[in-house]
Amino acid sequence: MTAEFYAAILDSLRDPILVADPDHIICYMNRAAVAHYTEGAGLLGTSLLACHNAQSQKMIRDIWKAMHDGLEEQLITDGEKTRIFMRAIRGPGGALVGYYERYEPKAAHTPPVAAG
Repeated sequence: MTAEFYAAILDSLRDPILVADPDHIICYMNRAAVAHYTEGAGLLGTSLLACHNAQSQKMIRDIWKAMHDGLEEQLITDGEKTRIFMRAIRGPGGALVGYYERYEPKAAHTPPVAAG
């Protein structure tokens, strides 16, 4: 499987996925994330921390530290319509290589369109 194949899988998701490396640099955004954020693809290569206030920056850093101790996922926002989670990305042997923001809608999406 190629990187393009895996990107196509992530692009098929309706909810935004934003991936950051260990230095909190945004290294991937699926199609839904590009559409969701005002800055769109312009966020690629920038610090995720720069997009947040001081309190949120501290929370992201604290969760990152906890991920080094084995935490896999943490709720970071519980909004009216959406929950946002910070999820660990681990490489071979369980090494922490980054994380992503995962959106979970509280209200159901419209049903998928049937192929035909």
